[in-house]
Amino acid sequence: MFDNTEIAFSHLSDKELKKAWWLFKAINVNFLVETGPSLVNLALKLKLPILPLIRSTIFSHFCGGETIEDCEDNIAHLWAYRVGTILDYSVEQEKTEAAFDQTAAEIIATIRRARGDEKVPFSVFKITGIARFELLAKLDAGQALSPDEEEEFRKAKQRVYRICEESVLAGTPVLIDAEQSWIQETIDRLAMEMMARFNKESALVFNTYQLYRKDALGKLKKDLETAAERGFYLGAKLVRGAYLEKERQRAEELGYESPLHETKADTDRDFDAAVAWCIDRIDRVSFIAGTHNEASCRKLAERMKEKGLSPDDRRIWFAQLLGMSDNISFNLSHHGYQVAKYVPYGPVKAVLPYLFRRAHENTGISGQMSRELRLITEELHRRKKSRSR
Repeated sequence: MFDNTEIAFSHLSDKELKKAWWLFKAINVNFLVETGPSLVNLALKLKLPILPLIRSTIFSHFCGGETIEDCEDNIAHLWAYRVGTILDYSVEQEKTEAAFDQTAAEIIATIRRARGDEKVPFSVFKITGIARFELLAKLDAGQALSPDEEEEFRKAKQRVYRICEESVLAGTPVLIDAEQSWIQETIDRLAMEMMARFNKESALVFNTYQLYRKDALGKLKKDLETAAERGFYLGAKLVRGAYLEKERQRAEELGYESPLHETKADTDRDFDAAVAWCIDRIDRVSFIAGTHNEASCRKLAERMKEKGLSPDDRRIWFAQLLGMSDNISFNLSHHGYQVAKYVPYGPVKAVLPYLFRRAHENTGISGQMSRELRLITEELHRRKKSRSR
C-alpha cells in the first residue's frame, strides 16, 4: 500500500520535490543535525540574519506558516487529496501569564477556524503552552503549592476548560499532546477531568498516550475502563513518543529507573496492542494512530477490515506530520481512510525547538540515506523515466 511514490508525491511539483530532496540530504548529515541548534542559537545571539534562511528551507517544508492565514494554502492543498489539517500552534514552555493567555487565545482561534470545516478535523495544544513547566513538575512531584501557585494553577485549569468548551461549541475535537514523564501525570488528570465533563455524547477531548512508556498500555486500558464506568467516551491519540533522549538522560542523571521501554521492539509491541485494544472497544473510544510506522499503519488497516469497519469510520484516524511520511498519508487517503497532517505554525524563532526535533527524527538509517530521502529519490527517478518514454 505504501510503495506507490506516484500517489505519495503527486501533490508536489518537480521543483518542490527536488527542494525536499536537498533538505533531507542536508538533514542526513549527522554533524549538521547535532551542531545545528547550537550554531543557530549562536547566530541569533550575534544577530546574524539566519531566520530568513530557516524560513525558506526547513520551516517552509515542515510548517504551514507563521499565522493561521499563512496555513490556508496548505489546508486547501492537502484537502485536494482528501488529507485533513490539524493546526498546531507550536509554541511551548512559555513563562508569563500574558504569554499563556495569548497562546490560549491562539488555540481557540484554531478551533474557531476549524468549525464546520471538514478540511480541519481537529485542533491540538500542549499544556506547557498555557501553564508553566515548573508548576506542572511541582504538582507531579506531589509538592505543596504556595497560595500564589495555587492561583496560578487555577488560571491554567481555566484556560484548559475554556479551550475544551470552545471545542464542544465548535464540534471540533481537540487533542491534548503528551509531554515529559515528570509533568505527564498532571496533564493526564486534567485530560481525564475534561473528558468526563465534555465527552458525554462523543469523543471531543483526546488525551495522548506515549507507548514508549512501560506504563502507557496499562494506563490506556484503565482509562477506557473508567470512561465506560462513568459513562463518557475516551478520546485517545496513540503515539510512540517524542522525548526519548531527554527521558533517558534525566533518569540517568537523577538515578531512577527509566520509564521507557528498553527496546524499540517493546514499544512497537505496545503500540500495536493499544491499537488492537481500541479497535476491539470502538463503541466506547475514538482514536488517532499518530505514527510514521508503515507496519503499524498496515496492521490497523487490516484489523479494521477484519472487524468490518469502513475505511472512512470517523472514530479512527491516521495522522502524520507535515513534510514527513507522505507515502503513508497520501496512499491511505487514496484508499479511503481518514487521514490528517499536523500542520505546525507560529513565529519562526518560537518553533525552532519543534524543527530541531524533526531534524533528529530524520537522521540517516543506512548509509546516511533516510527513508524519506530514499522515497523522494525513487519518485524523481520514476518521473524522469516516465518522461523519457
